[in-house]
Formats: sequence, C-alpha cells, structure tokens
Amino acid sequence: MFRSFMQDALDQAREAAEAGEVPVGAVISRRGQIVARARNRMVELGDPTAHAEMLAIRTACDELGSPRLTGCALWVTLEPCAMCAGAIAAARIDRLHFAASDPKSGGVVHGARVLSQPQAHHICEIHEGARADDASALLRAFFAARR
Repeated sequence: MFRSFMQDALDQAREAAEAGEVPVGAVISRRGQIVARARNRMVELGDPTAHAEMLAIRTACDELGSPRLTGCALWVTLEPCAMCAGAIAAARIDRLHFAASDPKSGGVVHGARVLSQPQAHHICEIHEGARADDASALLRAFFAARR
C-alpha cells in the first residue's frame, strides 16, 4: 500500500523556516514507516552540507545500521542539489519524491542531473510534483520576508 510522507517533509520545512533556515524538509520511509526526519540546519550547525536530505540520510543509516538504504524512499520538499543527489545515489535509495522543482540549484531534473548520469552509482525512481504548490509557497514566503 502506497503512503505519501510529503506532509511530514513539509512539517520539517516549516520547522526550518521557524528556525531561520531555508525551508526544506526531508523524510525517509521504509515499509510504510518513517525511518528518519530532518530539516535544513546549515546555519544552526555552521555546516554547508547540513541539507535536510543529507541529515536524513545520515540518520537513516544510523537507524538501520547500514550505509545502504535499499528499500527506502526519500520525501523532500525541494528538488535535491547535486551534492544531495550524489548522496542519494551512494545510499542506494530506491525512490525519490520531491515537491518543488529547483531550476536554479536542482541537481536531479535540472542542472547536473546526477541521478540520470551513467556514472551514478545507483539510479532510483524519481517522482516530482507532490505538494509542489505548498512547498513553493513556503519558499516564496521565506525569501519574501528576507527582502
């Protein structure tokens, strides 16, 4: 049975915005259960790699005791950048679901298109657009408040 975890990722994105971080949230699920949740924490941690996807992958690997996340799906509110797409491939995540596309910095369907390159360690299923309007609205509101 298919279950979307995009609402959970959106909740993480809202928490990121409340903390002053770019509102991106991620959830990793396996067999219909959440394994990891994360939000952007780059400012908080002073770490340019502390994207929601990277933190969720690290947590899921710890939780499952493996660097391979086969059988897992990643739900993220914004198209992953090239760095995160590389980590998705390295972790062998089966399915990627992302809400809003990112023509400027995306690395999955825009830019480097890391997951569709022959050099990718692993090719996962890619599903885009679920709750895109909600994710885009969060991002627009966040950046409008900063201008």
